[in-house]
Amino acid sequence: MSALAVPKGVAAVLARAPSDVVLLSSLRTPICRAYKGRLKDAYPEELLAAVLDATRRRLPAEAVAAVDDVAVGVVLSELGGSKAARMALAHVGFEPAHTCLYTVNRACASSLQAVADVAARLRTGAVRVAIAAGMESMTRNYGSRAVPVHLWPALRDSPVQEARDCVMPMGLTSERVAARYGVSRADQDAFAAASHRRAAAARDAGRFDAETVPVTTRFREGEGEERIVTVRRDDGIRDAVSVDALARLKPAFAPDGASTAGNSSQVSDGAAATLLTRRSTAASLGLEARILGRFVSAVVAGCAPAEMGVGPAVAIPRLLARHGLAADDIHRWEINEAFASQTLYCLRALGLERAWERGRVNPDGGAIALGHPLGATGARVTSTLVHGLRHHDGGELGVVSMCVGTGMGMAALFVRE
Repeated sequence: MSALAVPKGVAAVLARAPSDVVLLSSLRTPICRAYKGRLKDAYPEELLAAVLDATRRRLPAEAVAAVDDVAVGVVLSELGGSKAARMALAHVGFEPAHTCLYTVNRACASSLQAVADVAARLRTGAVRVAIAAGMESMTRNYGSRAVPVHLWPALRDSPVQEARDCVMPMGLTSERVAARYGVSRADQDAFAAASHRRAAAARDAGRFDAETVPVTTRFREGEGEERIVTVRRDDGIRDAVSVDALARLKPAFAPDGASTAGNSSQVSDGAAATLLTRRSTAASLGLEARILGRFVSAVVAGCAPAEMGVGPAVAIPRLLARHGLAADDIHRWEINEAFASQTLYCLRALGLERAWERGRVNPDGGAIALGHPLGATGARVTSTLVHGLRHHDGGELGVVSMCVGTGMGMAALFVRE
């Protein structure tokens, strides 16, 4: 495409400047099934330590010493994960006297919010080099920590329906979206089967290799003895799944519903971390050749808590409008598959059904196949997007988006380099 043929919005986004926020590294652990998977006996901070250590080991000493702060997306961990995460940071070799840490909780978008927060601080000069990460062991911390137990009675019995809806089980919000917007059970099962097929093909082709770091940890199978294992691959992908098999599953959340364990995201364990700095800082550290991509901006938008899954359909148009972009300008989309119902609705509302069919939306599968470790998902999909654009797809612009519990959507724009 000639320079004259590039749309004005695209040209503006592609223009480089010393102040650009760039990604020097973007890694994740394997994502494994909670309760049954190979990471079920690992601690969330142990998974965080794995990606922080891998990030540190791939950098020269001067760059490690320049890391000022680490933001960690966390949803379920005790005390917000801040103490354990800080311990993990010191444990793997970052100097506590210089590198600080805090945690972020925007539910499913927590670690994408960490990316956006770090980028904002880099732009203002508050930090020089920083890491945006996320961690979650749903094996250890799901259940009662997913919904408040000790809640102000005035909220639990609030006359405001939307206040009460903030604690509506996520599965029921999925059913609400499917019923309101006509997303059939057959379409949900077909979408879920495709997610598994795409993820299996990506795994077998090695398309996750560049973003995934192994985790050596303890594992006990059933009543057997605990042993040391090294986990290298995602273990939630069902290679032989079929639409017929998915159609036989019973509804998981409502007796007459359409959302099942097969067409919903998997409860999972995992962690991810992305290293960010300004382009000028990367140059001063001699790291320009390591730039994977660039963070442009992110938006958050509210929606009704009872249909929180529509969040991407609200957030993405705001993101595109901010930069004068059209959906066709985006080469790759990573839209988190919380449920097949809400993902399909969002694709339809955004006019992205054809893009999904052409492999431009979740081309390597999504959370239905790979899993959704809440606090880590934003950083995980960022890693998949950035590596996918750089090594596999050849496109320039990519968008990450997800729905957020209690009724929000978040979306972020990235550029390949």
